[in-house]
Amino acid sequence: MSVVGFDVGFLNCYVAVARAGGIETVANEYSDRCTPACVSFGPRNRSIGAAAKSQVVTNCKNTVQGFKRFHGRAFSDPFVQRLKNSLVYDIAQMPTGTTGIKVMYMDEEKVFSIEQVTAMLLTKLKETAENALKKPVADCVVSVLATACDPELGGKDFDEFLVKHFCEEFGKRYKLDVKSKPRALVRLYQECEKLKKLMSANSSDLPLNIECFMNDIDVSAKLNRGQFEEMCADILARVEAPLQSLLELSKLKKEDIYSVEIVGGASRIPAVKERISKFFGKELSTTLNADEAVARGCALQCAILSPAFKVREFSITDVVSYPISLKWHSSVEDGVSDCEVFPKNHAAPFSKVLTFYRKEPFSLEAYYNCPSELPYPDPTIGQFMIQKVVPQASGESSKVKVKVRVNIHGIFSVSSASLVEVQKSDETEESMEIDQAAEKEGETDQEEQQPQGEAQKEAEEKTPQETEEMETTPEENKGEKKSDQPPQAKKPKVKTKVLDLPIENSPQWQLADDMLNLFVENEGKMIMQDKLEKERNDAKNNVEEYVYDMRDKLHGMLKNFVNALSLKLEDTENWLYEEGEDEPKHKYIDKLAELKKLGQPIQERYTEAEERPKAFEDLGKQIQQYMKFVEAYKMKEEQYDHLDEADVTKVDKLTNEAMIWMNSAMNQQSKQSPTVDPSIKVKDIQAKTRELFAVCNPIVTKPKPKVELPKEDTPAEQNGPVNGQEKPQEESAGKGTSESTGNPASETTESKPDMDLD
Repeated sequence: MSVVGFDVGFLNCYVAVARAGGIETVANEYSDRCTPACVSFGPRNRSIGAAAKSQVVTNCKNTVQGFKRFHGRAFSDPFVQRLKNSLVYDIAQMPTGTTGIKVMYMDEEKVFSIEQVTAMLLTKLKETAENALKKPVADCVVSVLATACDPELGGKDFDEFLVKHFCEEFGKRYKLDVKSKPRALVRLYQECEKLKKLMSANSSDLPLNIECFMNDIDVSAKLNRGQFEEMCADILARVEAPLQSLLELSKLKKEDIYSVEIVGGASRIPAVKERISKFFGKELSTTLNADEAVARGCALQCAILSPAFKVREFSITDVVSYPISLKWHSSVEDGVSDCEVFPKNHAAPFSKVLTFYRKEPFSLEAYYNCPSELPYPDPTIGQFMIQKVVPQASGESSKVKVKVRVNIHGIFSVSSASLVEVQKSDETEESMEIDQAAEKEGETDQEEQQPQGEAQKEAEEKTPQETEEMETTPEENKGEKKSDQPPQAKKPKVKTKVLDLPIENSPQWQLADDMLNLFVENEGKMIMQDKLEKERNDAKNNVEEYVYDMRDKLHGMLKNFVNALSLKLEDTENWLYEEGEDEPKHKYIDKLAELKKLGQPIQERYTEAEERPKAFEDLGKQIQQYMKFVEAYKMKEEQYDHLDEADVTKVDKLTNEAMIWMNSAMNQQSKQSPTVDPSIKVKDIQAKTRELFAVCNPIVTKPKPKVELPKEDTPAEQNGPVNGQEKPQEESAGKGTSESTGNPASETTESKPDMDLD
């Protein structure tokens, strides 16, 4: 099981994985652990990450970044409208009212939702993790929120001040309207980001130079850290406020803080570090990698949640960031009632059960009850309709239990609803009274959590069916009953039946199922298109690579083996950069095959010329060896006197024939031009060598026959001693010796005079 953490940042993303050896940040295909949060759309495919970042200038209108800030925002949101004019790319309104990104893709104008573009980026990060782990990634923890408490305290906000400053300066000095040219604006953003990082390490004046910035005009300017901090005074003044808010929420004092660790790109700005250090009165700790800490923390959290890893106990509790309330139309009094179900910093995940008394279907509206704290203006979470609610058989209101939940992802939902149907019988049961007493006790506790306006005294004076709008029961305490109550008088036994009720969810910004399925289908098509385009480009690159490689070789090692390939390579190169610039994949495959049809014989002639001398040398050594053997046999050397003369004659004949064949082949090949196929190939020479070896070698290496010495009479040798007598000591010693030398066991030491027995 994969354990992965993703940090999806405003400008950059990081991927961390958990292995047996710990947590590590993995690199992408460019060997870079930082993947830009950037997607570029082209006429044939998409580029994501580093490949998209390289197109920010050349394809600026169709390359999007910084889209994370538009999540959950309507197009009419003042924040979106304020940013609209400063964007290099175009945004548009989606049919649902949300913000979309307008680009040219596949030579058509397309509007992609923020969710779609984010999914493209997540797909890229998933591929990076899978390449590192060598297995599929199914489960992960994703960080999509800034680690800072203020969403406008990131590095991008400091960049905005720098860009604004230089736009004004270039307008005065060079009369240039930078924002009118998207490409120039993108280049200025890139240079300002570099300058910001340099100013973190240098306090002196630093130059900013951009060649051919606009209208073929070179621009230059200077800035130092002091000037930068002065122009960013508004942002820097916001550093202390969220820190003070954190202390108040956590109910801690500055003296209670043991250590302060800072992470995030903007934490490297000296002015930010100085203000944080001054606020806490402590030296700041920078032991963590400021860029990768969030991704590594996500991977750790994923390991904690995963059953595949055993992690040391950590006390980590997620909380509800903003208070959540429910409101509904009251069934008793006209008007609207509401109740806060999850206060701010309530533990998550968590479930609660709410009890309503209703005779008909009703709706609940979930919303954030502190709109001023939200990063966007619309506090609505969604509408939830509880359906198929009917009164009891007696006509009274039915008891409806509604379960609300904030899940592990921090998402609020009405997860289930049920109707309690009461049925009475004539039977009586004492134990039921105990349960009812416990239930009544529980209702008293629950009434303390009722909405404002429903006084405790008023609730006690009326029956629940008449007054009670809602009871709040934490799911963890559900089913707990007190058994220490005194016995009560017997009452009619009450039977209850619980019926599940359907819920119609209408979340404010959640994608409908049909729209989600459509997005998934479109993403699959785009992934396939990217794959096809990659294969097409690979085919084109293979042709280009072959042209350059062969052209270099034709002027080098292959120059003596060339016929008409040089002109063909030149024609193909011209074709690649003219009409062959944008052709289908099969055209490049055919062009490469056409070149190889001419180039392969040249390569083969070169290879033959390189390997032929060695092949002839091996054959010559064989011939020479067998000629020496024949000569030794004719000289009647003792080691060959056991061989048959006919066999030796055969070796002599084959050797002479092989020598004649080799001399003829060498003479014929020496007259052959290197630009044509060789008259004799290496494989033919090697075959002749093997043929000569196969026939001659068994004859040359034939061993001498073994000479058996006469045996002495040894009765019952094979069956052991006769009549129970032991073998003579000499015979036993002789047998042991013969076994060690490979001679028959019947020989004794006396029959081997040429051996000394130690």
